[in-house]
Amino acid sequence: MNLDLHACGVFGEEQHLLAVRAYPAPSGDDRLAFERDRDRVVQSRAFRRLAGKTQVFTSRASDHFRSRLTHTIEVAQVARHVASALGLNEDLAETLALVHDIGHPPFGHAGERALDRCLQAHGLRFDHNLHALRIVERFEQRYAGHRGLNLTLGTREGIIKHSRDYRPADYPWLSEYFLGERPPLEAQIIDLADEIAYLTADLDDGVESGLLDIRHICAHVDILRRSFEAVAALNPGAEEKYIFHDALQGMQKALTLDLIQTTAQNVATAAAATLADIRVLDYRVAVFSQQAESERLQEKKYLYDTLYTCPALELEHSKAEEVVTELFDFWIAEPDELPEAYQPEVESEGLARVIADYIAGMTDSFILLQYADVRRRVRSGRLPMRSIPR
Repeated sequence: MNLDLHACGVFGEEQHLLAVRAYPAPSGDDRLAFERDRDRVVQSRAFRRLAGKTQVFTSRASDHFRSRLTHTIEVAQVARHVASALGLNEDLAETLALVHDIGHPPFGHAGERALDRCLQAHGLRFDHNLHALRIVERFEQRYAGHRGLNLTLGTREGIIKHSRDYRPADYPWLSEYFLGERPPLEAQIIDLADEIAYLTADLDDGVESGLLDIRHICAHVDILRRSFEAVAALNPGAEEKYIFHDALQGMQKALTLDLIQTTAQNVATAAAATLADIRVLDYRVAVFSQQAESERLQEKKYLYDTLYTCPALELEHSKAEEVVTELFDFWIAEPDELPEAYQPEVESEGLARVIADYIAGMTDSFILLQYADVRRRVRSGRLPMRSIPR
């Protein structure tokens, strides 16, 4: 099978449009457009803050668990491998992997759920992909001549479309991002690279935490069991934990290879020869095979049933949602307590959206400090009683 999809990637004539920026970029070095984007993302404050945001376990539990930042780095490794194997633009794929989670609020998905519920009461929604776009276009202020990171059109399209499609009628303000068309392959592979990385990492962190048992995993997750048995057969007498770690890498390699081969096969079946051909398809071609998809869903359900919703983490999630909700309500009641830098945005963006922007940018530790400070000032009489979090 021919795995070289270079002609379908973001290169050559196709790159001219997707390499466009809203503002002229200074010249003077030999970096290509998406290399510049990668460097701007890595040097941004939003990227650095990922080190203080929850992936599954909070940083208070152990320094060894993945943060949102270390997860992001692992996604970038997978994405670059897949892009290289398929002959795609590795720099664009890596950039999209590095930027794909910067829109997440503190406390992982629990924080996102709480923030979305808060906004729904005001007729709005929270979407971490769209928030990531706001970050790179508005909130990062690193340059004298403009707001935002001034990323290319290709990177900005991938930020919002790597994991889902948006209906043009529902999002008219996003019309420049080819909403009626499929994203480039470099963007399509990011959501699957994300799946591969966290399916591997969450089993690892789950066992490290003591919440998951290796033998129980092998009894219920077929793809891990096969890998575990293969490693054990080659290493008789090895300690179970080392076999497990080796098996996790085998599972990740199997999923990665499946994604590479299935994507190449789908492109060939669709007779797609260019990026333009990819865009007009009515489905995404970067997917797992039927068997790998079935096993992915099996493992995802296992993690949901045994880890994500276990009592220990549910308690953390409940507290996280409480903190986000109460602080949101506090600033709704006391808008003058928002930082001065956010005040000018209220008139144009609305109070609820500005509060969500503020909260979403916080790390786990910072939002807990804010929460403690509000409660302390209310109890000391420096804030009115109506402000106290429930």
